Amino acid sequence: MQIGEVAARTELSLRTIRHYEETGLVTPSARSQGGFRLYTENDVARLMVVRRMKPLGFTLDQMRDLLDATDRLDADANAATDADAVLAPDERDALLERVRSYQQAAAEQVEKLRVQLSRAEDFEGTLRARLERNTPSARL
Repeated sequence: MQIGEVAARTELSLRTIRHYEETGLVTPSARSQGGFRLYTENDVARLMVVRRMKPLGFTLDQMRDLLDATDRLDADANAATDADAVLAPDERDALLERVRSYQQAAAEQVEKLRVQLSRAEDFEGTLRARLERNTPSARL
């Protein structure tokens, strides 16, 4: 698919997708004869990982590191036989630990966001209650 369709599916701007390409996070799988970027479902999935990491405060380097780890784990899992395995067991364990550390960091950020959301909802409720108490129609 072309970049416009990818932008619509991921809710990312064309500029953002191009930026992620420039930084090496996501590379189009191909180019059309006219030079247009062409993306696959896997490319879209990578962009969705990046899109989900961004609001949790992960840096571009962290995004790149996680994508590298998951790419290597996926390549190993897709090997046809154990003889084709790409990773040594200790390397696989190290990659799994890297992914686990990102999962734990994401869980911590999610909890912080839940606290922030709760406080924001309390604040909004306080303001709503104040408006209801002070609106002339509420006094009738």
